[in-house]
Amino acid sequence: MDFNLPQALLDYLKELDAFIEKEIRPLEEQDDNIRFFDHRREWARTDFENGGLPRHEWEELMREAKRRADKAGHLRFAMDPKFGGKGGSNLWMTVIREYMAAKGLGLHYDQQTEHSIVANNPFAKMFDDFGTPEQRAEFIQGMFDGTRRVTFGLTEPYHGSDATHMETRAVRESRDGVDGWLINGEKMWTTGMHVATHCALFARTSGNDGDARGISCFLVPADNPGVKVEEYLWTFNMPTDHPRVSFTNVWVPDSAIFGPPDNGLPLAQSFVHENRIRQAASSLGSAVYCIEESVRYARLRKPFGEELARNQAIQFPLAELATQCEMLRLLIRKTAWEMDQMTHPEVEKRISDKVSMCNYWANRLCCEAADRAIQIHGGIGYSRHKPFEHIYRHHRRYRITEGTEEIQIRKVAAFLLGYLGPRRREFAELTYDDVDYRTQSQIRPRSGWQVIATTRPEAG
Repeated sequence: MDFNLPQALLDYLKELDAFIEKEIRPLEEQDDNIRFFDHRREWARTDFENGGLPRHEWEELMREAKRRADKAGHLRFAMDPKFGGKGGSNLWMTVIREYMAAKGLGLHYDQQTEHSIVANNPFAKMFDDFGTPEQRAEFIQGMFDGTRRVTFGLTEPYHGSDATHMETRAVRESRDGVDGWLINGEKMWTTGMHVATHCALFARTSGNDGDARGISCFLVPADNPGVKVEEYLWTFNMPTDHPRVSFTNVWVPDSAIFGPPDNGLPLAQSFVHENRIRQAASSLGSAVYCIEESVRYARLRKPFGEELARNQAIQFPLAELATQCEMLRLLIRKTAWEMDQMTHPEVEKRISDKVSMCNYWANRLCCEAADRAIQIHGGIGYSRHKPFEHIYRHHRRYRITEGTEEIQIRKVAAFLLGYLGPRRREFAELTYDDVDYRTQSQIRPRSGWQVIATTRPEAG
C-alpha cells in the first residue's frame, strides 16, 4: 500500500504555483485589487446599496482570473478531455483543493465564492451525464464562455433538507400545439440568480409528498416573466448572491426537462457527492492554514519573556487539531480514490456515508481551527487584519449547505446500522440466533465483513 502522491501530481502542483506567481498574483496586486482580500475585503466586495450583491468589479476580477486559468489549461482540469479538460480525478482534485486552501486568502482560490483557477464545475458534468444532445451542446460550452450560467433551485422556504416534500408543482399544459409544463412555487438559496441565464428548477410532477420519485428538473430561463427575485438574504459572510425566488405560472416546453422525468433527484445527488468531497478537502486546507499560522505566531510571540508556544494551553489544542487533520486527510483521499473506481449511482449506494463523514467533519474541524487561531492570536486575531474571522464565517456556512451536518451524520448512521447501503442485506437476515445475548458475544460471523477488509461488499 503506497501513500505517496504520484510524481505527476506533485509536478502539477508546482505548475500551478508557477502560474499563480506569473499570472494571478500580479493581477491580485494591481489596481488595488488587494482590497478584496485584506481587512477591507467584505466592504470592497459588497454593494450594500444594491441589496448586498457582489460588486461588479469583484466579479469581473474573478472572471479575468478564470479566463487566464482557462487559457493556461487549468480551469477545466476536472473536465473530460472532449471538453478541453484533463480528466482530473476526484483524488487529484482533493489534493489540489487542500493545497490551494492551505495557501490562505487570495485570487488563486476564493472559497467564499467557490472561485478557483482549477474549477469544480459540477454542472458541466451533470449536463454531460444527464442532458440531451441539444442541452449538452448549448450549456457545456456556454458555461465556459460565460453565455450560460445555471443556478440550482432545490431548497424551499418551508422545506430544506427534505426535498421530497417540496411544494413547487409542475402540471401538464400545451401552448400553441407545443407540449409543456406550467410551474408554480418558490425556492430559497438559488445562489447566483443575479447573473444566471437559467435555473435548474426541481418540481413535483407526479406522486405524493414524501415520494422520492415524481420529482423532475426543468431548465427555466431566468428572464421568464413569471420568475421573480423576491429578496436577497443577507448572510454571515457578505456579499450575498442567495435569493428567495418565486415562480408564478412559468411555462416551459418539454425540451426544458433536464434528466429523466419523475426521477430528477439523482441529478442533485450527482451534484452533491463531488461537491462534498472536494469541499471537504478545501475545509481541511483552511484548517491546516489556521493551524500553521497559529504555530508560527505562538513561536514568535513572547509574553512574560517566553514563547507563547511553551504553554500547554497553546500546545494541546493545536496538537489535537493537527492530529485530526492528519486522520481526516487519509479518509478524504481514500474516499476520493474509491469514488474514482465507480459510477455516480454506485457512490450513492456504497460509499456516500464516507463522503458524508469527510464533509461534515472537515467543516466542523475548520471552524474549530479558525476559532482556535483567533484565540491564540488574541486581539489581532479577532480583527479583520487577520483572515481567521473571514474563514470562520465562511466555513460556518458549510455546516449547513451541501446537506446539514445532522443530515450527513444521519446518512452515516443509516449505513452503519444497515438501513441504507451495503449492510442492508446483512441486517435484513439478522436473527436472535446470530448473537448470544447472555455473553454479548457473536455466534455467527457477519457476512462479508472483516476488520482488515480492504474492499466493501456489494450493495444489497
